[in-house]
Amino acid sequence: MDINMDQLWQAVELLGFGWGGVFIVIFIIYLASIALTRMFPVNKDKK
Repeated sequence: MDINMDQLWQAVELLGFGWGGVFIVIFIIYLASIALTRMFPVNKDKK
């Protein structure tokens, strides 16, 4: 089995971009949830 190192490196770069994109989207959703929580705090004194 012959491994082409250029193609392997290209595959690793694509893998990095893919996972990087996933974590960026998760981080954006996290920041949005924090912002929404601060804009609309939970009112615990409802009676």
